[in-house]
Amino acid sequence: MQLRPFKQIDVFTETPYLGNPLAVVLDGSGLDTQEMQHFTNWTNLSEATFLLPPTQPGADYRVRIFCPGRELPFAGHPTLGSCHAWLEAGGKPRGDHVVQECGVGLVKLRRDGGRLAFAAPPLRKSGPLAEEDLALIARGLRIARSDIVGHAWCDNGPNWRGVLLGSAEQVLALQPDAAVLAGLDVGVVGPRGKVGVVAPHGAGEDIAFEVRAFFPGNNAMAEDPVTGSLNAALAQWLIGAGIAPRQYIAAQGTAMGRAGRVHVEQDERGEIWIGGASVTCVDGQVRL
Repeated sequence: MQLRPFKQIDVFTETPYLGNPLAVVLDGSGLDTQEMQHFTNWTNLSEATFLLPPTQPGADYRVRIFCPGRELPFAGHPTLGSCHAWLEAGGKPRGDHVVQECGVGLVKLRRDGGRLAFAAPPLRKSGPLAEEDLALIARGLRIARSDIVGHAWCDNGPNWRGVLLGSAEQVLALQPDAAVLAGLDVGVVGPRGKVGVVAPHGAGEDIAFEVRAFFPGNNAMAEDPVTGSLNAALAQWLIGAGIAPRQYIAAQGTAMGRAGRVHVEQDERGEIWIGGASVTCVDGQVRL
């Protein structure tokens, strides 16, 4: 074991402890997959990342992203938090954008004032969900099937299924049945099944959508405070379907006492950017 530089970053918030925390080991050199996974499980956070030298031309750094129990090819809040930590530690991008290498390939990041934003990776799977999936999701969310007014695959690495409800109030009132949604993890709907729920806020509010994310984790159903990958996929679906404007803000974590804010923008080229503030809460070393 050796002392390695370490930061714990709160992502999608300007105020410490109101976003989604991320553990970042800034030098993961020499650690194997088992060691990275063991440390991630020990942190009891939704994700931990390990920064490494890049292996692909054009990348500024490489990141391996872990959640409890497995490695992820991509995740949004680890992407923003890792980039924040890398820049704060003195990282210098080679070009106009920061370029992160991860399991899905190269991901661009840009600075938007005090925020960072990543370019949404392409969807691996899109289109409507099967009716049997929707019946199970509705039962697991304890709502009527008719309460789901829209739905789509939102798979950009993590295997998200997105459902649209009629109002933010409905989303915030959800009290999911963990036993039913746990079926998603054993193949009733698909392996490592995840459900993202979104609904519009009332007219005149700065926040356009309320989002919640449910997934199997930590040996039970878990709710993610703020989820970059889900918001990226939801944006591709909602903007593409004309449900959302090309620029909006989504709230997530409200039901958990958090105040996550996800800034979404589709640029002139049609590329979708997912941004948010990050703040360092712990800065030091970790023995690994």
